[in-house]
Amino acid sequence: MAIQREPGQKGINWSNIAVGAIMNMFVVTTLGQPLEVLKTQMAANRSQTMLQATKAVWARGGIAGMYQGLIPWAWIEASTKGGVLLFTASEIETAGVGMGVSPATAGLLGGMAGGVAQAYATMGFTTCMKTVEITRHKEAAAGVERSTFQVFMDIYRREGIKGINKGVNAVAVRQCTNWGSRMGFARLAETTIRNVRGKGEKDSLGAMDKILASSIGGALATWNQPIEVVRVEMQSMAKATANANRPAKLTILNTLGFIYKENGIKGLYRGVTPRIGLGIWQTICMVSFADYVKAWVKKS
Repeated sequence: MAIQREPGQKGINWSNIAVGAIMNMFVVTTLGQPLEVLKTQMAANRSQTMLQATKAVWARGGIAGMYQGLIPWAWIEASTKGGVLLFTASEIETAGVGMGVSPATAGLLGGMAGGVAQAYATMGFTTCMKTVEITRHKEAAAGVERSTFQVFMDIYRREGIKGINKGVNAVAVRQCTNWGSRMGFARLAETTIRNVRGKGEKDSLGAMDKILASSIGGALATWNQPIEVVRVEMQSMAKATANANRPAKLTILNTLGFIYKENGIKGLYRGVTPRIGLGIWQTICMVSFADYVKAWVKKS
């Protein structure tokens, strides 16, 4: 993701905020939101197969059900967290490479820092609002009609600011490991491809090679799926989640233990299939495609 600075170029590359926002908006508007909705459905309903989860989401409005929560909350979240991610990761990755750190390590450090920054800066509120939309659609299917604002205010009255930011620590851990792994593995794959093709570190890769590297990074980064399942469980507001064994006050560790006791190791990896697709698409867009966009912006 790092772009080499031109000779004499100093300071911070603020244009990466806009590039990140635009690229992440593209991600979520195309394949991102349907895969996100499907992944969340499976993580929240761990007894469902992928086919059952797809049918359940489709029953909530067909194609519109697959894109539920896209406007405005997914767009707001995508633009803000994309800008924060790409800006933070690019600055750290570029600085790391400049200090002689390997591209893979620089990508790992940049991705980790970008993931943590986006989680705490933007994702608490926006993720809550996306969950509110999903909850509202589920209630509507059960015959309960409430507006987005009513569901949100119900959470605020019951739990205050902490309720709105519920699970944000799990989100931060997930995003740190997500983007650290995606960028680190992608850069490592790029280095491996260069070595196989006999290219030097400064030689550019073709589009297909970069897409292949990002696909490898996105797929391998799903090793942390248990963190995602924990995050969904901690943020779940559906009444059906009431369970005598469910801890009253959820933390990352006791939620992990609860899911394992209820559903075993399979429960911790529920939803990993759509997440592999989502991870590959996000990494292709936010690493490979973003490299080209940043290079174009720099030339302009």
